[in-house]
Amino acid sequence: MITRRFGRTGLEMPILSCGGMRYQHSWNDKEAGGITDEGQANLEECIRKALASGINHIETARGYGTSEVQLGRILPNLPREEMIIQTKVGPSSATEFRKTFDQSLRNLQLDHVDLLSIHGINNRECWEETIRPGGALEAAREIIHEGRGTFLGFSTHAPCDLIEEIIASDAFDYVNLHWYFMNQTNWSDVQAATRHDMGVFIISPTEKGGCLHQPSEKLSGLCSPYSPMVFNDLYCLMHPEVHTLSIGAAKPSDFDEHLKILPLMENKDTWDRVRETAGRLEEEFQRANRFPMPARWDQDLPPFGEVPGEINLQEIVRLRALDRAFDMQAYGKLRYNLLGNGGHWFPGINAAEFDEAAIGEIGVKAGYPSLVNILNEAHDRFGDAPRKRLQQD
Repeated sequence: MITRRFGRTGLEMPILSCGGMRYQHSWNDKEAGGITDEGQANLEECIRKALASGINHIETARGYGTSEVQLGRILPNLPREEMIIQTKVGPSSATEFRKTFDQSLRNLQLDHVDLLSIHGINNRECWEETIRPGGALEAAREIIHEGRGTFLGFSTHAPCDLIEEIIASDAFDYVNLHWYFMNQTNWSDVQAATRHDMGVFIISPTEKGGCLHQPSEKLSGLCSPYSPMVFNDLYCLMHPEVHTLSIGAAKPSDFDEHLKILPLMENKDTWDRVRETAGRLEEEFQRANRFPMPARWDQDLPPFGEVPGEINLQEIVRLRALDRAFDMQAYGKLRYNLLGNGGHWFPGINAAEFDEAAIGEIGVKAGYPSLVNILNEAHDRFGDAPRKRLQQD
């Protein structure tokens, strides 16, 4: 396993992390009593496979259903000093945050975690809730002072500019955020975290990064000789500012494709090939869409809160453009049908209904004169049964 210094924590972080949101029995922690022997064995096999591969960062959250409880059945039997354990607790009052964190430790059967995150600072309301007197940040700092957590971070799905503002507060040692080839909007946040010597953990580079575990034939061909998953992992880690990528394994074999990057990273020719692959993808994107792949998807079109009906224009335009270029319908369906059901984790509404005149005017101002057609095409291509976030299932 290759490791990187995780910012000012000084931890030697494996470049691949074991994310704990897919191998658990249930997203409802009230179903902990129904955990089967088979389900528990699967989780334990995932942990043992991770550790045997050198992936010693085990990451979970209070919001991941039975994940913590099931981890608590195996972690105390493993060498604690060889593992980096992270859990996450959502913004709340200081009293509620401490109560929830106490439950996390009981679930995990540990006396401390190495990394504690405030989970889901996704908009300004969450941020203000976090930093107010008597808020989550106050409680988290107390927990760190007590030695029950060693380093403090935050996870976020927030707009790019707000993430940069949170980083600039210098309240955190590391950040969990989204950044990968198919959406590079948060690069300025990665750079800001680097300036503040923070650890950088990339959330869901495989699924949120494009459903790369089920790629189209066209995308696979463009990424060859790499699989899309391997290309994306290498693309992210080509940047030394990125320290680790989350693998949300549902079964032990889910690690295998990601582990293929290790020998490739030792080959001096790899990075030139990754750049060539990225260039080939960018060329096809421009050919299909007649505009270059944006460095940021949030700059031309207004945020959903400024759009009549709260249509998430930025995300719909991105999904439609990626699909035109790379036949990414499966990814488009996954994300598009979550709009309207994702809360502050994935805000805004899809284009099932919208004011054509208002959208047309926005499109002209933003340089998308065919915006109405884009929305109609996206809905025809992606519109399906509404989806829920995994935590809502």
